[in-house]
Amino acid sequence: MKIDFANLTLAHQEYATEINVAIQKTIEKSHFIMGDEVELLEDELKNFTGSNHVITCSSGTSALLLALSAIGIGTNDEVITSPFSFIAAAEMIAFLGAKPVFVDIDPLTYQINPSLITSAITPKTKAIIPVSLFGQPSDMDSINKIAQKHNLIVIEDGAQSFGATYKEKKSCNLTPIATTSFFPAKPLGCYGDGGAVFCNDEHIATKIKSLRIHGQTKRYEHSYIGLGARLDTIQAAILRVKLKYYPIKISKRNQVAKLYEKYLKNKSVKLPIIGDHIQSVYAQYSILSADRNSLEKKLKQNNIPYAIHYPIALHLQPCFSYLGYQEGDFPIAEKTCKQILSLPMNPYLSENEIEYISGVID
Repeated sequence: MKIDFANLTLAHQEYATEINVAIQKTIEKSHFIMGDEVELLEDELKNFTGSNHVITCSSGTSALLLALSAIGIGTNDEVITSPFSFIAAAEMIAFLGAKPVFVDIDPLTYQINPSLITSAITPKTKAIIPVSLFGQPSDMDSINKIAQKHNLIVIEDGAQSFGATYKEKKSCNLTPIATTSFFPAKPLGCYGDGGAVFCNDEHIATKIKSLRIHGQTKRYEHSYIGLGARLDTIQAAILRVKLKYYPIKISKRNQVAKLYEKYLKNKSVKLPIIGDHIQSVYAQYSILSADRNSLEKKLKQNNIPYAIHYPIALHLQPCFSYLGYQEGDFPIAEKTCKQILSLPMNPYLSENEIEYISGVID
């Protein structure tokens, strides 16, 4: 049995005719940068999330950079985030000359642990970036409450959770600012790099729009030091097609997750825990195994693709050695890195495939 991890081929084939028409129309118009499709997509993303402002951009990483830049993060500032995540959030904090301050994760959800945030706040702390990992948001109510008490800005990194629901509100509209990624393997992916920033403050939105075009406020008039971070018009056209059908894909991802739960519930591995008030988009289906090496061998022997999200906690990455963290500083994150494994997750997995995958797992 040949199983595809993300199945981007089927994701294209399902809407290929409509997507190809959208691409061809964009090519014929030849307005490849900031064409009409970009603004139309931004309006549709606003409607989808309920956010007042959406600014599309070139990637999820540039979205984080734009958000941090818009609130003035720089040298001598500190931003609290998770050590168990893809590097982008911590990387952009450091890129701007600020200090990433890590806080350990909740052992059940793998999200940043709100109960540990307050003790990490100093007079230099300016923001908190909770990463909505594996498809579900963090405990945003608790995080927002802490931020309000200490006059901090919360930026949700929703690269893996776009479309998720938290207490009837959409991810990317749970905090003053949020970002997401449209990387091809994301639940809503384009055909290259892409991202977006979401916010409810008009002043911040206007500044981000300027920052993504080299800080330009008028043609060749630059109020800020910015960057070239626009979303290509072709990618916007593709995303507009896929966004129409995205609620169906979210539903199917949840159906796949329920089938995994059905076939894995009596196994030795720990399954994802999703809060009652959350609908995840299951960007990954990640389990914990106390004997991951053995599990990896079995998956390889049976030609089942898998991934490790993530093998090294951020505080132990060589690029962050200057921060002075040591092994043992964040024990839950470190233990999770040694046991985590992501099984195939996409809306096209059949029950037979899920049963086959699960049958390999003890």
